[in-house]
Order: sequence, then structure tokens, then C-alpha cells
Amino acid sequence: MKAFIFDLDGVITDSAEYHYLAWRALGEELSIPFDREFNETLKGVSRTESLERILRLGGREKDFSTEEKERLATKKNEHYVSLIKNITPDDVLPGIEAFLSELKQAGYKIGMASASKNALMVTRQLGLLDAFDHIVDAATVAQSKPHPEVFLKAAEALGVEPKACIGVEDAVAGVEAIHAAGMFAVGIGDPAVLTEANIVFTDTTGLTLDNVLTHI
Repeated sequence: MKAFIFDLDGVITDSAEYHYLAWRALGEELSIPFDREFNETLKGVSRTESLERILRLGGREKDFSTEEKERLATKKNEHYVSLIKNITPDDVLPGIEAFLSELKQAGYKIGMASASKNALMVTRQLGLLDAFDHIVDAATVAQSKPHPEVFLKAAEALGVEPKACIGVEDAVAGVEAIHAAGMFAVGIGDPAVLTEANIVFTDTTGLTLDNVLTHI
């Protein structure tokens, strides 16, 4: 193994909560209430597909033109961006900074494969921009997770074969994308949910090089 490729939301920082709050506000505006359980189905999914899922939930998928849907998605993102302006280095999840340092010292390439178009901004606010050799976000890919494009692009940018990469994800769609790319999948979260991952840690404190490599 030569590289680790991380998702952002729910792995590096818990900006997933801000996504939930912004989507919930839009849902309420459209009279489509949803709970955290439904929100789990949006994790790792593109903004456009998330909106489609919310509209289908409310039976309103045919009520809006393509242009109107774009405006709704933009409105959600503007709300999300206003929320994440409060993110600081204190919002890096436990153990992540130590793990990134350990990987760098051991000579591994480090990439990011995020479904967020705001990945660069968030990573900068977290003070971690220099920790990554390359960041691929949703703005630079045509296909969203579970399609493997974002992970394959990250591997290509790092100059590493996919089979020599380890992907780290907290979402089912992300784990599917990692496997579709031909990589080893590390899941962060509930083992009962991330059943397709090769190894699952309940939270980021379990991420150490030894803990991962002993399962490969």
C-alpha cells in the first residue's frame, strides 16, 4: 500500500451535521420534513442527487424545472457555507491530525476524495491543507459516489495504482465507490451499516497505521 485517500465529511471533520441542518431547513421550506435516519441516505451523495431524494420523499420530484432545482440546490449550499464559516482547527475529528502525521512520516501519499464542492475551503479552515498531497472534490468530477471517479482521480493525481490505495469513508455510498475503484475500504461508523467495508472503526480514534495494516 502506498496511499491513503480520505473522504472529508464525517472522516476529517463532522461537517455532515451542517449539511443536515441546511437540507432540513430547505425541506421544511418545501413542506418535506425528514429526520436524521433519512439524512443518513444523503451521506456521500452529491448535492443534486440529495435534492432529488428529498423531493421524491415528499412526492414533489415533478414539481420543479431543472432550473428551479438548481436554484434550490444553490440555496441549500449558500446556507451550508454560512454555517461552516464557523469551522476551525478545533473541529478536526479526534485522532485525525496524529494519523495524518503518522502517514506522512511513514512516506505514504495522502489524498482526499470528497463529495463536497466546498472541500478546499473547509480543509483550509481546518488548517489541514498542507497535510494533503492532492484534493479532488465534487466540482472536478462528472460522476458522484458510489461511482468510483472521485477516488480514481485522486489515485491518478497521487501517481499511485488504485490497488495500492486505502480509502477511508463514513458513508455506504463512499465505501461502494472505494471498492468500485479497486481499493481497500476502511469504514468509520456503525459496522452494522458499513457492512461492505474491509474494516470498520466506530470512530476516528481507532485510526492508526498499525490498526489498518494488520487487517490487509
